[in-house]
Amino acid sequence: MKLWGGRFTKATDKTAEAFNASIQYDCRMYGEDICGSIAHASMLAKQGIITTADKETIIAGLKAIYKEIEAGDFAFSIALEDIHMNVEQRLTEAVGEAGKRLHTGRSRNDQVALDTHLYVRREIAAVAKLLIALQQAIIDAAEKYGDVIMPGYTHLQRAQPILFSHHLLAYFSMLSRDFCHLEYVWKLADIMPLGAGALAGTTYPLDQQYVADLLHFTTIYDNSLDAVSDRDYILAFLEFAANLMMHLSRLSEEFILWSSSEFKFIELDDAHCTGSSIMPQKKNPDICELVRGKTGRFYGHLMGLLTVMKGIPMAYDKDMQEDKEGLFDAVDNLKFALAIYADMIGAMKVNKERMRSVLEEDFSNATDMADYLVKKGLPFREAHAVVGKTVRYCIESGKVLQELSLEEFKAFSPVITADIHHFLSIDICVEQRKTYNGTAPSSVRRQLAAAGTTVAAELTVQERWQSVADSLYELAD
Repeated sequence: MKLWGGRFTKATDKTAEAFNASIQYDCRMYGEDICGSIAHASMLAKQGIITTADKETIIAGLKAIYKEIEAGDFAFSIALEDIHMNVEQRLTEAVGEAGKRLHTGRSRNDQVALDTHLYVRREIAAVAKLLIALQQAIIDAAEKYGDVIMPGYTHLQRAQPILFSHHLLAYFSMLSRDFCHLEYVWKLADIMPLGAGALAGTTYPLDQQYVADLLHFTTIYDNSLDAVSDRDYILAFLEFAANLMMHLSRLSEEFILWSSSEFKFIELDDAHCTGSSIMPQKKNPDICELVRGKTGRFYGHLMGLLTVMKGIPMAYDKDMQEDKEGLFDAVDNLKFALAIYADMIGAMKVNKERMRSVLEEDFSNATDMADYLVKKGLPFREAHAVVGKTVRYCIESGKVLQELSLEEFKAFSPVITADIHHFLSIDICVEQRKTYNGTAPSSVRRQLAAAGTTVAAELTVQERWQSVADSLYELAD
């Protein structure tokens, strides 16, 4: 008989049983479930709800089960539906009557909420570590290729020359915002739901603060209905993950373009590419394409759970079981993407000469000519028109701006003097952009220093999170 089967007169249909079960995927939360139960049993004994002897028996049994699962010796049962019932049934088999007292004062509703809160906290710490490693890889690459100038783009058309390091640091900034988002997710996950019972609290004199302290939660839910029905922390994680993957997808698109024969800006390491089954010459950026493609899955997981939650009345409903598969899939694929991208950026090679040659043969310095004319006294709109006519002349003549003689320049504006070629050089175009967030070497050096400070601060936060996540498992040791 199932642990909840007292009022039933018929066994569950096998198809319905399989459809209802979640053990196939929530078994990964065994550590959280066992540690949460250890904390709960400790509190029950402290409050005199169960005896100290029962507590010690329960905890010893739970620790033994933890070791069984870690060793791969535990047989999970679909008939027992989920990780909670599988652990409780095994505990009762192992220790007898004491095991039946563990569930006093709690429901699977607040128990599953506790498990997922603990799980999300653990994975936040793991994801944060990988995210910081990727940010550091970007910093390292920006420093390594600090003198490389590349064409910057708008509308995928060459626009103005920029430092390659400046381009990379744009993604560092995106990832830094993702880390800030992750801090918000942690705040939502760091709330303790146990003690809410099924929905209304419990008649037992529980000490929820004691459990929160054992499990290192900062605070406790104010409302028991909210405690068992809240999935905002999972939605926030999925939103964070979808946003981060969008950033990686944009970077993927650029790496795919830059590594193509048409661009030849970078070369991805062989370890991060694949070949063709029919075309021997091919070197395909499959990792980039997979990250770009998998981003859609993250959007699907977020929209799926939002759709599940939008029509659910208070408090817990079985619909909420749909919160886990998308979460677990997002965690696994996000960790993969972050790890592989850090390695890929560290191993890629940058074709400095190719980027430079592209800049020498186009009109990326046209805006600088306009700025030059403005500094000579022309209104910007007038200067813009002059440069437009000059560019058209160059196109018709098969030249670029740097190749025009002073006489040719003066035909478009008499204010142009011999220093025009100096200000149109690619190096000077970059060097002159000294705004706070500009692409000048001096500005990028400041940005790199700030990036290092950001990583150091993030590491401090991640280490705190990791300490909280690791300390949980001390309960099961």
